[in-house]
Amino acid sequence: MNYNNVKFIKSAVKQSDFIYDGRAQIAFAGKSNVGKSSVINKILNRKNFARVGSAPGKTVHINYFLIDEKAYFVDLPGYGYAQVSKAERDRWGKLMEQYFASGLIRLGVMIVDARHKPTADDVTMAGWFKGSGGQFIVVANKTDKVKKSELEGNLALIRETLGLSEETPLVSFSAEKGTNRDRLVSLIEQAAK
Repeated sequence: MNYNNVKFIKSAVKQSDFIYDGRAQIAFAGKSNVGKSSVINKILNRKNFARVGSAPGKTVHINYFLIDEKAYFVDLPGYGYAQVSKAERDRWGKLMEQYFASGLIRLGVMIVDARHKPTADDVTMAGWFKGSGGQFIVVANKTDKVKKSELEGNLALIRETLGLSEETPLVSFSAEKGTNRDRLVSLIEQAAK
């Protein structure tokens, strides 16, 4: 896929806004401060295509980006951020449940922080991806901030906490340095075919 041919299509605020055109949908999810936008930008080799907010929780809708007229990167709202109203969290939750139940997800890309044990919200999100019927990969971001001697143990803890099967790829990644970008792009492109 040509990652220079990328355009923002729309933000979905309700189920009727979802796109049903047969193209592969690669859905990205992660906690509000995990660097989801930075990971998307690194995959695209762009600085600020997906907005990187100064405050966590900036993605409040489901945002569709069309990649090379072939597939969508679907940027899902960040979760687990306390400083939004309960009504807003409930709205996000309902929207996410509808999207996960839609059967549209070809590949789920869940981003977690390589430095920490996944949260209860991360475990819930992994369950949603597993139940969506699509393929699923986990990206452990921020590996540049983990000591080499600790990385293997952290990855094992992530795999165990999220209940990942051996077949589920777990990619150690650094949006900062681009570590393992090629592996991640390859997994995405295989799923998008």
